Amino acid sequence: MKTVVVTGASSGIGHACAVYLASRGCRVFAVSRKPPPDTRAVTHVVMDVTSDASVEHAFATIAAEAGRIDAVVQSAGIGYAGAVEDTSVEEARAQFETNFFGALRVSRWALPELRRSGGRMIFVSSIAGHIALPFQGLYSASKFALEGMVEAMHHELHGSGVAVSLVAPGDFRTGFTDNRRIVAAAGRSSAYAEQFDRTLQVFIADELAAADPGEVARVVHTALTSGRPALRYLVGAPLQRWAVVLKAILPWRVFSAVLRAIYKIRKPPR
Repeated sequence: MKTVVVTGASSGIGHACAVYLASRGCRVFAVSRKPPPDTRAVTHVVMDVTSDASVEHAFATIAAEAGRIDAVVQSAGIGYAGAVEDTSVEEARAQFETNFFGALRVSRWALPELRRSGGRMIFVSSIAGHIALPFQGLYSASKFALEGMVEAMHHELHGSGVAVSLVAPGDFRTGFTDNRRIVAAAGRSSAYAEQFDRTLQVFIADELAAADPGEVARVVHTALTSGRPALRYLVGAPLQRWAVVLKAILPWRVFSAVLRAIYKIRKPPR
């Protein structure tokens, strides 16, 4: 039985991954600041990925109980919404502290264990880490940074026995919509107020109509069990996956015009 650690396991994609991997015979340690809704199939361990001490204590606890760690799935994340101009440095730091530095923190503690077991680490990124989304600029930036870091790790770990992969979901029906944080300056006095409200409604409608996150969990399982895991996996609606390809081949003027049309970006009245 493989021992798998899943971060951000209290809800959304992380919870779906923890439950699905447990159903496939893995011993799952679901780590998060608060327990998942059902802990019968998993073992919950408290971890705050923004705290060095919390990450160290959690991995020491898991290693002592399990004896070895075969895989880590990094799914902890938060999302800020608002124009880049309206985003404070403190809000930007909070965005990166979880999505990027949290992943770095966990990696530094997990890799020595994974090197001993010849294990794997999966990072849950986002299609927003390939295509920057309007009014989620800092969220996209954190995922672009994550993509770059893991690509470098892929080269650095060559020959070590440890494999890393990125799973980039599009929209899925998770708690992300309810937990989205709106930057403080995005009120009615913002120069972007009307446009932000319009685009935010597109985000919400797409998320609420999206598929169950179990689809992401199945792709994570594929990455964990494949004899030759890929560096990147895209998962989501066909249009969202194809958008990543189209960005690479279409003229930028065409692609950006299509993206603005999808998110109802309009020129402000004079």
